[in-house]
Amino acid sequence: MLDRLVGCWASISLVGDEPATGQTAHYWYADEPSVVELLEAVRRFRRADQEMRRRLSAGMDMNETDLQALQLVIATESHGGQVHPRDIAAHLRISTASTTKLLDRLTASGHLVRGVHPTDRRSVVVSSTPHAHHEIRERLERMHAAMAVIARDVPLESRPHVRDFLRAMAAHLDSEGAVAPLTSDPTL
Repeated sequence: MLDRLVGCWASISLVGDEPATGQTAHYWYADEPSVVELLEAVRRFRRADQEMRRRLSAGMDMNETDLQALQLVIATESHGGQVHPRDIAAHLRISTASTTKLLDRLTASGHLVRGVHPTDRRSVVVSSTPHAHHEIRERLERMHAAMAVIARDVPLESRPHVRDFLRAMAAHLDSEGAVAPLTSDPTL
């Protein structure tokens, strides 16, 4: 919800404040059209990504949280790591009870399995199944191939700048603190 609110506020234009180009002046960056274009492209990408994830989870008949958990497990395994239920809970910011229910659903569907940690028999490790990999590849391989083509179209000398911009933007958004709740207009 906050993301949608911020996205809406970030793209507000001032009515009646149109420059000679015929475009409406931007609410935040009226004197910086190239900054506006860049930030609006980032917002459009974020909206498209969120919508794609919503369609993917709906198409797989899996809620978005389950899909995020599956993504975490597969990504961690691809880097040689192991995932514990507490890692999923922390990543998704959900309770241990909700994590247990999530794992029950994903193990019942054959996407994840619970196992005993190889060196600490008291600890549970969550692993993806070949079925999960097949399902994910079947649905996402074409999209990822197309994304790689788009990325390859970025000139080599520009790629470090694009990468650094996206990393800096992500770091800034991650560092933003809690937002104060909206207040009522005292004159009403």
